[in-house]
Amino acid sequence: MAKVIITCAVTGGAHTPTMSDALPVTPQEIAEQSLAAAEAGAAILHLHARNPENGAPTGDPEVYRQFLSVIRQRSDAVINITTGGSATMPVAERLRAAMAFKPEMCSLNMGSMNFAFFPAAARISEWKHDWERDYVLGSDDFIFRNTFRDIAYIMESLSDAGTRFEHECYDLSHLYNLAHFVDRGLVKPPFFIQMIFGILGGVGPDLENLVYMKSTADRLFGKGAFQWSVLAAGRHQMPFLTQAALLGGHVRVGLEDSLFIERGVLAVSNAQQVKKIVRILGEMGHEPATPAEARTMLGLKGGDRVEF
Repeated sequence: MAKVIITCAVTGGAHTPTMSDALPVTPQEIAEQSLAAAEAGAAILHLHARNPENGAPTGDPEVYRQFLSVIRQRSDAVINITTGGSATMPVAERLRAAMAFKPEMCSLNMGSMNFAFFPAAARISEWKHDWERDYVLGSDDFIFRNTFRDIAYIMESLSDAGTRFEHECYDLSHLYNLAHFVDRGLVKPPFFIQMIFGILGGVGPDLENLVYMKSTADRLFGKGAFQWSVLAAGRHQMPFLTQAALLGGHVRVGLEDSLFIERGVLAVSNAQQVKKIVRILGEMGHEPATPAEARTMLGLKGGDRVEF
């Protein structure tokens, strides 16, 4: 493809403020970094919210409201609100913002899984906030729950809003779960598959896994039914996205997925990561898709039909 959709996942719910001073926490920081990422070439902004006092993940729509309106007023980027939140939130809490604002897109984890990041605690001796240490260490006991009932509930809750999904597939089984919902008629082409590699609890960041995930998706859905994108956690981010782009995939960057810009060097912003992947894509002869082009490829309803 000549045009590649770049998604930027701006803050997430796993990394904590102690891990990087660049991680946006307040609504103002999230808005500013989102706008800079869009200016750098991101067509889609994947957004979580955080408690502005201590950086803890939150599903509170009033926190989302403070940055969503700013981003929409100043950018044409597609806004993608998480339904993942964090592994500690029940599904109703994770869905609150999406239900309130009815965005063009939401993320949707396509199955339950272990979701762990506790090894990161070994590198930290002092924490900025009291909640962080227990949250990170406790992830060795996290199960991110999205049962078939949960997934159907999320899809059906947003069906009247015309919201489409970034179907997050952390393992091969999640593609088969997605196929189940295609068969049930709850997912219709063109749908957007985000293949995720390198999370502790999901599929590993090996090229063989990427090739097999893509070939399985082709077999299950047919090549014209979906667009596919790749993200990889931590140090695997840029090398793995380069491999995905060579295979014709779209890409996702952002401080949710990796706090680094190169080995051992923390990124200073989300925009820095976007600029780097734009340069890499350019050297392959690709261009970043505009928000309008992403909307066409993904069959989105348009930014004028959201409620923020």
